[in-house]
Amino acid sequence: MKKFQKKKVFYRLIILFLTIIISVLIIDSYVSSSSSDKIYTEVTEIPPNKVGLLLGTSKFLSNHQINLYYKYRIEAAIQLFKAGKIEFILISGDNGSKNYNEPKLMKEDLVKNGIPEANIYLDYAGFRTLDSVLRAKKVFNQNSFTVISQEFHNERAVFLAEYYSINAIAFNAKDVNINYGLKTQLREKLARTKMVIDLILDVEPKYLGKKIEIRSK
Repeated sequence: MKKFQKKKVFYRLIILFLTIIISVLIIDSYVSSSSSDKIYTEVTEIPPNKVGLLLGTSKFLSNHQINLYYKYRIEAAIQLFKAGKIEFILISGDNGSKNYNEPKLMKEDLVKNGIPEANIYLDYAGFRTLDSVLRAKKVFNQNSFTVISQEFHNERAVFLAEYYSINAIAFNAKDVNINYGLKTQLREKLARTKMVIDLILDVEPKYLGKKIEIRSK
């Protein structure tokens, strides 16, 4: 009898595990397909927007090498700005401690590459993609903008924007090869499932705060 009970528990765990895996894959596929028509890879084809929402990431890896995700996002933002496809860049990233400030570092590198400081705005409370997208609307008063990140990240950001009735499109920064980005790609599938749970639970950004107007300084 005990042996039968153990087998029963084992089979239930297997079914639960397979159900979770299938659910994650279905969500991943749905997010990609539902946002594909709003994502662009060519600067010449993307419609212009007042604001580009540059999603933050760390500048350096644990081995102190430059993070290619960071490097390529900076390059993509510069491309869009210099092509006249965006007028302002809103950098949204994590500034969770004095020693970690994604928006500040990104701003410094943009300015070094010829982007006027007056055309850059910083959102220090973009702790998650959900925070970045919703704060762009609720804090920075933008209901239409261009998201700038890698394709996998853009798909999730555009999905979030559409859910909250924000008119967002996205521009794909150059991606990394499979060996470099495998862990990130795997985490992304879990992040999409977490996003759906957050939407169901109506999770709000960690911080909101007073309104900030994006305009020429």
